[in-house]
Amino acid sequence: MRKIFTLTAFLTILAANAQFTSGNVTLGSTGMVVKLETNATTATITLTGNSNSYLGIGFGSAGMGNGSDGFIYNSQSSLDYTFAGVGSNPVADATQHWTVSSNTVASGIRTIVATRTLAGGTEDFTIANAAANIPISYARGTGLSLANHGTSRGYSTLVMKASLSNEEFDKQNIKVYPNPVTDLLHFGDNGKIRKVSFYDTTGRNVKTISAEGKSSIDVSTLAKGTYIVEYELTDGSISYDKIVKN
Repeated sequence: MRKIFTLTAFLTILAANAQFTSGNVTLGSTGMVVKLETNATTATITLTGNSNSYLGIGFGSAGMGNGSDGFIYNSQSSLDYTFAGVGSNPVADATQHWTVSSNTVASGIRTIVATRTLAGGTEDFTIANAAANIPISYARGTGLSLANHGTSRGYSTLVMKASLSNEEFDKQNIKVYPNPVTDLLHFGDNGKIRKVSFYDTTGRNVKTISAEGKSSIDVSTLAKGTYIVEYELTDGSISYDKIVKN
């Protein structure tokens, strides 16, 4: 029971500290690229595009329909908008929930990074810190002032996937290297290891390898990804770590 409880505890920590990202998503022929990242409390959007154009993202399946939530960089100080329907300019929210953390221009391309809480305000699209498909609309203006975008617009989907950092677990008394690993996982002089079990992030055992008397094991057949690794020592003790397989 002790081993099951410990693995469950590690999986609970993993879920609580998980982060999710859409990766960089190219938005049609507009020249815009968007990335959405989340953690337990915060959403971060990174939007790049022509520095002389307004850059807009609409959240939700309704696109730019009346009442939909939008993030728009433009000539005004506001970023938080509510769409008023196709053909009408969006309206800045009374309370602005996005906060700019970076706004840089290089070679005519603007990169703006902003954060807000996952929930935002009552008029905002709720962003979950979870694996999800988030439909978006997007538009680039012919200038910085809000106006009809013409054909520089479209629809896309942000596919949010887990993004885990190596700092999420403390090392558990077993020295192994390298991490990330590609082929051979080597053991340091921290005790004799009897076997090594690999679990995916749902807790499913995907591989167990006998390691008794070995200084390394071959993990080349493991699929790329993040694994919780269980080390069983010859004295019967159990330890856990997190390994990234390249």
